[in-house]
Amino acid sequence: MTRADLDKQPHEVAEMFDGVAKRYDLTNTVLSFGQDRGWRKATRTALGLRPGERVLDVGAGTGVSTDELGRSGAFAVGADLSVGMLQAGRRVRPDVPLLAGDALRLPFADGTFDAVTISFALRNVVDTVAALREFGRVTRPGGRLVVCEFSTPVNPAFRTVYMQYLMRSLPAVARGVATNPDAYVYLAESIRAWPDQQELSSKILASGVWDRVGWRNLTGGVVALHRATRLAS
Repeated sequence: MTRADLDKQPHEVAEMFDGVAKRYDLTNTVLSFGQDRGWRKATRTALGLRPGERVLDVGAGTGVSTDELGRSGAFAVGADLSVGMLQAGRRVRPDVPLLAGDALRLPFADGTFDAVTISFALRNVVDTVAALREFGRVTRPGGRLVVCEFSTPVNPAFRTVYMQYLMRSLPAVARGVATNPDAYVYLAESIRAWPDQQELSSKILASGVWDRVGWRNLTGGVVALHRATRLAS
C-alpha cells in the first residue's frame, strides 16, 4: 500500500501514514515552507487552554501538535489510527501521551475532555459528521472544539497558484524528502476535494452537538481554524 483512495477506508489511510511516518514532520515543514509551526501555535491559542484542563488531540500522528498543546499547561493526550506514526512519535517525544484510537470510536468515556482538536486529519476520516459527533461525546458540555485543516484561499489569483502547487509541485517536492512520496498525491487530492470554510462550518453544525461555530483564515485561507462550543446535553 503506497497511498489511500479518496473513499478514505481506515485501514488504507492507516497503512499510508505508516509508510510516511519516518520523515513526516520534516516533510510537512518543507512542503509548508515552515508555516506548520505557526499553524500549530495558532491552534493552541484558539483553544484557549488553561493549566489543569484536559485536551484531546485527534489524528495526532507523531505528537508534534500534542506537544505544542501541552505548552499551555493543559494535560494533552494524542490519539491516532496509524501505529507507525505513534511509534515514530514515541521515539522522539517519549514524554507525550500518545495512544491508538479511531476518530469514529475514541477510547474515552463521555465528557472526559475540556477541549478536543484535530489538525490536518479530519479530511482523512471516512465520515466527517460522525467524527464530529464522536468528538462531542468525549467533550464536556461547554467545552471547545478547534479544527485546523487545509481550506480554500480567499483570493482568486492566489487560489489558482495554490491549486497548481498542490497538484504539480507538492508531489514533486515530496519525492525529494518523503519516505513515501506517492502518499502526497493522495494528500494533494484530498485537500482539493475538501469543503470550503462555509461548508465545513455547516457540517460542524449538522453534527448536532456543536454551537457558536466560527472560523479564522490563516495564510490567506490555505488553512482555516474552525472553533465551536459543545452544546449542553
